Amino acid sequence: MRVIVSLLALLLIGTQVQAKTQADRSDEVAQMCKKISGRLASVSYKECSNIQFYQPRFYSASNQPILEAHYAAKPGVKNPVRILFIGGIHGDELSSVSVTFKWLNKLNQHHSGSFDWHFLPLANPDGLLRRPATRVNANKVDLNRNFIPAEAKLTPLEYWKQASKRKRYYPGEKPLSEPESKMIHTLIEEYKPSVIVSVHAPHGILDFDGDKQPPEKLGPLYLRHLGTYPGSLGNYGWYVKNVPVMTIELPYAGIMPSAGDISRMWVDLVRWVRVKAQPESQVADGTDEKGAISVHSGK
Repeated sequence: MRVIVSLLALLLIGTQVQAKTQADRSDEVAQMCKKISGRLASVSYKECSNIQFYQPRFYSASNQPILEAHYAAKPGVKNPVRILFIGGIHGDELSSVSVTFKWLNKLNQHHSGSFDWHFLPLANPDGLLRRPATRVNANKVDLNRNFIPAEAKLTPLEYWKQASKRKRYYPGEKPLSEPESKMIHTLIEEYKPSVIVSVHAPHGILDFDGDKQPPEKLGPLYLRHLGTYPGSLGNYGWYVKNVPVMTIELPYAGIMPSAGDISRMWVDLVRWVRVKAQPESQVADGTDEKGAISVHSGK
């Protein structure tokens, strides 16, 4: 009898510990939403908390939880397009985070299930939450130079030493040294995206690496190739992992595009995904652009 009582007590303790752990993780999401909304006037706490984010499983260099949201395709859609969508890989590109949240909330309201989306609205919380915000993470590494490079004469570190040695572009001592770049590497391995979309600022253009025909424009942004750098996500995604990478460069890092431009970029992106990015064997049967004309800029 004593053994049974002891086992029940252990089971109860384990259940309580598990419940507390889940509550702590939910609180982590809420606390991160508070931090983001406190940092960005264009993203409200309600807007952030309305998203059904995963319980955190990835953390930044300074142990900040990194938010993830997944919108699966409908079961009837065979071999759906899978889009890995990344905002805020550079913490000082504030508009990239804000606009990603606008599109994420639009998808949250109007996801038809035609495509499969996985969002990281803020890949570099360390950089964004500092004052002033920084391009690099807490280890002072430029995450967009910290990926495995395609075969080249120079490594990312060698290239940095020869090109500029500017601290904001420091690629780290070796590829994938940072938890944030490791996270994106892991997601590419697990999620197997059809295309990666990464939002940046402030060049005001659209860039593309891959074999698919890129869009000529997204809203006010026109296609212009910037080239890739050793260790960048574009270089890694396409030339190493064979996944096309679309880089959206907003016009300003600290100023939001107009609501109309945000909507037009989203509509053009979804139209391109539907026509150019989907596998030939899959025919999309809905639309993720419903209601996209009414994107608002937040508080």
